[in-house]
Amino acid sequence: MDSTVGDVMTTGVATVDERTGYRDIVRTLVERRVSALPVLGADGRVVGVVSEEDLLHKEEFTTAGDRRPYRTPARARLRARLSPGGLLTESAEDKAAGSTAADVMTRPAVTIAPTASVVAAARLMERHGVKRLPVVDDGGLLLGIASRRDLLRVFQRADGDIAAAVEREIGAATSAVHGTVAAASVEDGVVTLTGSALHRSTAACLTRMAAGLEGVVSVDNRISWDVDDVLPPYITWRTL
Repeated sequence: MDSTVGDVMTTGVATVDERTGYRDIVRTLVERRVSALPVLGADGRVVGVVSEEDLLHKEEFTTAGDRRPYRTPARARLRARLSPGGLLTESAEDKAAGSTAADVMTRPAVTIAPTASVVAAARLMERHGVKRLPVVDDGGLLLGIASRRDLLRVFQRADGDIAAAVEREIGAATSAVHGTVAAASVEDGVVTLTGSALHRSTAACLTRMAAGLEGVVSVDNRISWDVDDVLPPYITWRTL
């Protein structure tokens, strides 16, 4: 069974509330040796995330002789408020002038449920351009946090476990396809498939099945086939 976010998330997460001051945020980041903190609202729900990047805007817009934030052109300020995922956030300039978590945090927080798959979490991070996801329950209360490092834990799966999973997956498939025999071996997460099949498409299907299993780094398909029923990419049904 594939791992869920709840299986890999980090618990016992340090947090701040919206009223926490800038220096206290910095102190917590340093003491807990983390790069970001979930921000909780008055009801205990996650309302945002404050990261080192959010805090460093104060240095970005400050010079030794002038404590006033530099005023960027209006179009640039608007563009700065759009995150990679399309979320409207405070501009870097606004954050530079902030003094509390509510002022500098990125909002709204991009969160995920503990029952979501690790693959879903990775896609959500990519879509929104974030490095971590607060994990919340149905009521929005914090359960933990899932970072990119946490998601990589799935690749620590033992080769023996991966081999057993691949054998189960392809075994069920080959038993239903006449003339197909396949076996798998695994080394450092790389799956090698051997055997034979009547059609090339069957061998390709087994490769995709193995590649989709948790912990698989890549698949080396050495299954031989007799009939090439896979059309070259430059041939379409219209040209036939």
